[in-house]
Amino acid sequence: MRGPRVEHRARVALAAIAGVLVAPLAGVALPASAATAAGSLVINEVESSGGDPGDWIELYNTGDEAVDASGLVLRDNDDSHAYVIDAGATVEAGAYLALDVDASFGLGGSDSARLFDTDGTTLIDSYTWTTQATTTYGRCPDGTGDFATTAASTKGAANDCAGDTGDTGGTGGTGDTGSTGGSSTVVLNEVESNGDTTDWVELYNTGTEAVDVSGWGVLDNDSSHTPLTLPAGTTLAAGEFYAVDMTDFGLGGADSATLYEADLTTVVDTYSWTAHATTTYGRCPDGTGEWVTTAASTKGAANDCVQPLVINEVESSGGDPGDWIELRNNTDAALDISGYVLKDSDDTHAFVVPDATTIDAGGYYVAEVDASFGLGSSDSARLFEADGTTLVDSYTWTAHADTTYGRCPDGTGDFATTAASTKGAANLCEGDLVTRAWPGGTDVTAVDDADLVTTNLSGLAYEASGTSEPGTLWAVQNGPGTLFRLEQADDGQWLAADGDWASGVTLHYADGTGNVDAEGVAIADGSADGGVYVSTERDNDASSVSRPSVLRYDVSAGGTTLDATTEWNLAGDLPTLGANSGLEGIAWLPDADLVAAGFVDATTGEAYDPADYPGHGDGLFAVGVEGTGGVYVYALAEDGSYTRVADFASGFDGVMDLDYDGASQTLYVVCDDACEGVIGEFAIASEGDDAGTFVADVYDERPAGMANLANEGFTVAAAAECADGLKPAFWADDSDTDGYSLREGTVECDTEPAAVVDPTISASVSPAVPASGWYTGPVTVSFTCVEGSAALVDACPEDVVLDEDGADQSVTASIEATDGGTATVTSEPVSIDATAPVVRLTKVAAGQTYRGVRTPSCVASDATSGLAGECEVTVREGSNGWRVATASATDVAGNTASVSRRYRVLTAFVRGASQAGAGSGAGSAFRVGRGDRATLVVWVPVGRSAPTLLAATRAGSPHAALGRMGATGTAQDGWAEYEAVVRLPSAKAGTTWRYGVRSGGDVSLLAVRLTR
Repeated sequence: MRGPRVEHRARVALAAIAGVLVAPLAGVALPASAATAAGSLVINEVESSGGDPGDWIELYNTGDEAVDASGLVLRDNDDSHAYVIDAGATVEAGAYLALDVDASFGLGGSDSARLFDTDGTTLIDSYTWTTQATTTYGRCPDGTGDFATTAASTKGAANDCAGDTGDTGGTGGTGDTGSTGGSSTVVLNEVESNGDTTDWVELYNTGTEAVDVSGWGVLDNDSSHTPLTLPAGTTLAAGEFYAVDMTDFGLGGADSATLYEADLTTVVDTYSWTAHATTTYGRCPDGTGEWVTTAASTKGAANDCVQPLVINEVESSGGDPGDWIELRNNTDAALDISGYVLKDSDDTHAFVVPDATTIDAGGYYVAEVDASFGLGSSDSARLFEADGTTLVDSYTWTAHADTTYGRCPDGTGDFATTAASTKGAANLCEGDLVTRAWPGGTDVTAVDDADLVTTNLSGLAYEASGTSEPGTLWAVQNGPGTLFRLEQADDGQWLAADGDWASGVTLHYADGTGNVDAEGVAIADGSADGGVYVSTERDNDASSVSRPSVLRYDVSAGGTTLDATTEWNLAGDLPTLGANSGLEGIAWLPDADLVAAGFVDATTGEAYDPADYPGHGDGLFAVGVEGTGGVYVYALAEDGSYTRVADFASGFDGVMDLDYDGASQTLYVVCDDACEGVIGEFAIASEGDDAGTFVADVYDERPAGMANLANEGFTVAAAAECADGLKPAFWADDSDTDGYSLREGTVECDTEPAAVVDPTISASVSPAVPASGWYTGPVTVSFTCVEGSAALVDACPEDVVLDEDGADQSVTASIEATDGGTATVTSEPVSIDATAPVVRLTKVAAGQTYRGVRTPSCVASDATSGLAGECEVTVREGSNGWRVATASATDVAGNTASVSRRYRVLTAFVRGASQAGAGSGAGSAFRVGRGDRATLVVWVPVGRSAPTLLAATRAGSPHAALGRMGATGTAQDGWAEYEAVVRLPSAKAGTTWRYGVRSGGDVSLLAVRLTR
């Protein structure tokens, strides 16, 4: 378990969220009104003495639309004084509005001009001065530049900035402005008169073409000195800096530097000063700006134009113990501020800094001004040099801040309401990162062989040994692209492995070419056996072309060079990146951890399902991008294709490495010296609006015992190596500071056992369930298992086949993980009926002959799914009275069964007599003795009248009706039985006689063969 998180001030600005852009509202026209004045109107020129007709303040519209200035308020430094701009006053784009304020208030020699919104409290712009200008104070250039003393008053027109002396009346200074002669684009840019063993003067080419400065000379203010001349063949390219060491004479505290052309007579540029600068004097901005005291010496490079000493934070209400003003030293050297004077808006109020007061480089000084003067809700804080009149810095406000007013970013930015009061420390601004002390030991030790690399060691990855013994460190060098396998020696030093690894292995692209700019390294599944993955920015052999790729290498291949087995070039998916601002870090994220934590797939908006990305292995890869500060999560398929699954902002302007610690399920996101070595700890949020996404749990400051190094690599050891609550952590220094590139420290372990995350098991049934709900064949139950916080003891259960009849059958399976986690699943119910119904046909027997009417029926049953309906009988009639009856039935599952029987039915016969032949049909003669009495029987449909018996004949049609046959009273299935008793002829035996029966207009014959 991690210790308590102590929050410290942030020193790193929060970067914009990667991949999220806020676009302006298209098609919405905003009215040009006072609502837009704050973004467009500025105070541009001020006349405080001798104006026509009196004092005036000029406004300028910097925007591209007209602005309604109606109701805006102008004030001097007294809140009781106010000038309200008339209704209907409009300032066109790029236009000026001069307002005569003298009738409302006059402007003093030490005063302010302030512009407020129509509410009279929201400050839009202001300017403060300490002495009357000889002409006017105006912005140079118009609308955007700093205030300076103009060359002439230009009321209501563009400012006249020619011949500017550099005196702003509000900033003061010890130097006199330089001036340029001729049309050369080369100027004096920076002067060092003390602080180095050799004074120097820096030149700068402001033009777009190279300038030959061969033989040009530099001289101080002593004409007896011989100018230092530039060597023949010296050319300054466009935008190039060139420092001239003053080897023959030094530069004094009150001196000058003059640049001459090769004739040593024509002045190109000159600059004079009256006292040594604490750092240097330099132009801000380079080449074109005014001369100021720089924040730091930058010989041969762009000037550091941060103001050296500034008011940094102001507490005007509720301070402890009272109101205070904080100063900051923006330079890299200590500043003596003894005697400096602080005032509010009243010149009679003063706080004098005590003697022997020094602010360390980058340090702070807090002046407890409450005993000298209080700071009001509408007031100013002003810093003067020891003379009490030379203004160094100031800030004016119109209402108390909820917290404090402070510069954002700290020391250099504009004033804003801070996120919290940070008296005597770096300002905490809205959006800044809140950090804590490093969660581990304070000491960090260099642990590499000084000969391992001399520069450019970048990403790190740790392969655990599986025990408490040290594992293997994988490291990459970005130039030349090299992979190192490092092992720990007995003395704790990490050395290159023997054999092919002794000097590192050179990396190439898959085709065997290229100098891979290897920046990050990772392994999957905790082992390099499956390959080592390297994140890259470009091919150093084509260094101007971005190539943000992930490369996989088979480290078992042997040899001193390795060709990539797979490349995933992500350029098509990432934002456009500079050639040297691509993939800096890479880390492997196990699927099991992602699923257990509820990771959300941004492509679907649903919980991440590894099955959606076939061929991606057992995890995803996160890559950190230097150019965007974003982290992008990908599924990398075996064929080189990829899918972005998620992305998130790191909080840094650039990401330098990534490392995933499975023990704590923490993704470390690393920044280098640009962020003071801060590392973010990210985890998947379990609740709230960010649930399922990576969010910053905390940001860690670097260990107190480690300098602010260019650490581009970071990794931690396995939990098995924990001792006394700490385990090893490693940093890779790209700059090889002091001759070492690898450093080892410690980081906290989780002292409590990690929470057990149960594995998951799911069951699926195939084929799909039929509409009836019953299967008629075998059913397969399959299982899918996903690990939780540990591997499974046994493999995921095999398929189970259900093939026996029965309703609501299910299969239950369980799994167990090595850390005790368990899971059980029961499949959905399955009903199977593969057996057809049982069908019986009744009332008829196969091959039987029935006299009269015989109606077959059936009986059916189904023991499993049941019958879908009644058993049905169909009868198909054949010749000679033969019939085939078929009984059929279907069960709910859809199984069908049937049975058929062939039988014969006679509807006319002689009762008690047999037929002439066994195979005879319905028309075969019945055998009766000659002269015997016989009962003739006929079945006719119910509803017909009684049939008529016709006399027997031996041939031809019967004739002579004998009379109607009598009903016997027997009826069945819509048929009725009739009979008649006749005496048969006494004719010769063997003769056949045919009786006729007429029924409903039909005549049928009944044959009788006489016997003896």
